[in-house]
Amino acid sequence: MKKHITGYLFVLPYMCVFLPFVVLPLIIGLGLGFVRWEMLSSEGPSFIGFEQFARAFNDPYFWFALKATSLFVVFCVPLTVLLSLTIAMGLQALKKRQAFYRSLFVLPMMVNITVVGILWRWMLNTDFGVFNGYLKSIGLQVPWTGEPGWAMLSIVLLTLWWGIGAPTIILLAGLKQIPTQYYEAAMIDGANGYRRFLAVTIPLLKPSMIFVVITQLIGSFQIFGQTFIVTRGGPSNSTRVLMQHIYETAFVQYRIGYGAAMSMMLFVVIAIVSLTQYLVMRER
Repeated sequence: MKKHITGYLFVLPYMCVFLPFVVLPLIIGLGLGFVRWEMLSSEGPSFIGFEQFARAFNDPYFWFALKATSLFVVFCVPLTVLLSLTIAMGLQALKKRQAFYRSLFVLPMMVNITVVGILWRWMLNTDFGVFNGYLKSIGLQVPWTGEPGWAMLSIVLLTLWWGIGAPTIILLAGLKQIPTQYYEAAMIDGANGYRRFLAVTIPLLKPSMIFVVITQLIGSFQIFGQTFIVTRGGPSNSTRVLMQHIYETAFVQYRIGYGAAMSMMLFVVIAIVSLTQYLVMRER
């Protein structure tokens, strides 16, 4: 115990924040899922078991929101991983000013999502937005947030622009850890650039790739700010994701218990998908 005391002391400041602000709310949220607590009702909180979980299974709005969330995840996560890997390899190949270009991709992350959402809402405006202003010169007009298909695509583009920096830096760090001797040996064996990428880069970058994929999955399932600010869930609820449905249920309709139950169901979905993705990528 004494020889590990230094390690425990280093962890202690983090645990002082993690336990009361992460673990404790998680436990309280799980408990609220079994309680009927509607703040606008004259009745007080009452224990009702799994009733609210069963209600969510029969709630068409829950499944519609889960479908919109899943659609965002399916588009955003692969695009984020592919684009960040491409950018990381491009940055790795730079001989000069790598730090400058690296900072350009990290810069959008420093802007709050509320500010980003308002800016993009203006830029995506069909009538006076910047994007349609440029497209108008070649005779095109795109209903960025006016039609369901385009609205989700706009949210994905916004998210890529805003969040590509972090996975790029992680993958770039992973690329820098690959010894150059492996590439030199592959070149001596006659491997071209494509073969070196498949036989050297991908296998040795796997730990970083797994981390990026898992964190992107978790973050994408929790999308809220982009859709809430830019589209408000529209048009026709096409971008009304599960986090927005939970937020409006709990803090607009004041059905705290039902919102907590759906939060726990989202937690289970994220855990299952993340664990499955981790096991699949680890085996490969």
